[in-house]
Amino acid sequence: MTTILGIAGSLRKGSYNAALVRAASEVAPAGTGFEIGSIASIPVYDGDLEQEHGVPEAVTALKERIVAANGLLLATPEYNGSLPGAFKNAVDWLSRPPKDIARVFGNKPVAIIGATPGVGGTRLAQAAWLPVLRGLGTRPWFGKQLYVAGAGQAFDEDGRLVDEKVRRSLSEFMAAFVEFVAAP
Repeated sequence: MTTILGIAGSLRKGSYNAALVRAASEVAPAGTGFEIGSIASIPVYDGDLEQEHGVPEAVTALKERIVAANGLLLATPEYNGSLPGAFKNAVDWLSRPPKDIARVFGNKPVAIIGATPGVGGTRLAQAAWLPVLRGLGTRPWFGKQLYVAGAGQAFDEDGRLVDEKVRRSLSEFMAAFVEFVAAP
């Protein structure tokens, strides 16, 4: 069974990206294991904290979930035309210590999606992730793209994806990404 770990890059309770990850789990192809990870408990990176106490348990636990998954789905908000600081901070922690980078991220299939209330989707944030993913040694998937603009209309007040066009696109995206992840 192919297992995907989905992580939203927003800490907001009503996060559209967390809702997008939940929707991705709903439309993933039959037989796909889908787990949802969180960055909510990851502190701001501080080298002194790492030196004094080591890598926090929340980081270690998420690292092990990434290692166990066959593929990683990142749902990124777009803040000021780039990637969100909280999400980048989490990835910075996840790459500590540096000797773990290959074990956690090396050749890991990764796809990026995103949702925003704005009209531009999350194109700039998704592009901003590419140098980070390259530096980590991942295997980014460049198949279908999914940028959810106007997320306030795509999701209802309970965070359910109600836009059928977006649901279809997400379903196609997930089918193709899972095929990429499962390919030898």
